[in-house]
Amino acid sequence: MDALWLICLLTFIIHTTETLTYGIRFAGVQTGRIAVAMSLVGIVLLLSRTSNLIQGPFTGGLMDQAAIEHFDPSTQLHVIIASSSLGTLAAIVLFPTFVQISKRMISHLEIAGSIPQMIRTAVSVETIRRVHHHVRIPSWQAISRFRIKGVPKRLLLLNALGTAIYTSSVLSVLYATLLAPDYKATVSMSSGLINGFATIFMTILVDPQIALLTEKAMQGKTTHQSIRDMYLWLMISRFIGTILAQFLLIPSAYWVAWLSPLFH
Repeated sequence: MDALWLICLLTFIIHTTETLTYGIRFAGVQTGRIAVAMSLVGIVLLLSRTSNLIQGPFTGGLMDQAAIEHFDPSTQLHVIIASSSLGTLAAIVLFPTFVQISKRMISHLEIAGSIPQMIRTAVSVETIRRVHHHVRIPSWQAISRFRIKGVPKRLLLLNALGTAIYTSSVLSVLYATLLAPDYKATVSMSSGLINGFATIFMTILVDPQIALLTEKAMQGKTTHQSIRDMYLWLMISRFIGTILAQFLLIPSAYWVAWLSPLFH
């Protein structure tokens, strides 16, 4: 049980940090420093990927325990996906605050010239104490200005679908190893194929549209309010994607287990 909560915590961190990258991008748009902002995005994603690396063996251990003790771990897997939804929801709430913090980080990075130097000069007890000055609670006025107008519905649908595949794929593959124990190695290796498909899907169909809309904001062809709404809708579509992942988890596992003998 302790391992399950650790997996949930790491999953929460992964989805919170990945979703908060939209806040860094919006701070880059507001400050006109999108290139600097993207370098910070890479640092935040590094935290996400590190959590992912730590999480993997623990999740695999959960499946090994299920195989040894002969119990169905599907409930635990659904709980893990629920933690991804909570992480995404937390990022949505933290979005206004993180935009303000990101602006400060961008200005510090411009002065410092490198990430290590920025950390050395900008991170101190005093700066940590001043973080509360950047806290922004989502207000009703801001929510009332929130519109979907101008945000492509196809983009939101694709983002939700890509998030659902990304969120459920590894867990589905791990569950499939219990459904097809004779093809355990084949099933395990298929996780890279599924994740690769999700990555290609997002890179080709989603990321270019986000980049184009962001570029329009940088050129003054659209307002900062509209680009803010786009990022918020993208975060909401990610949240919907994590909910959809709950429904994909078990069917995807059976599909992978069904396919595994075809590779022999």
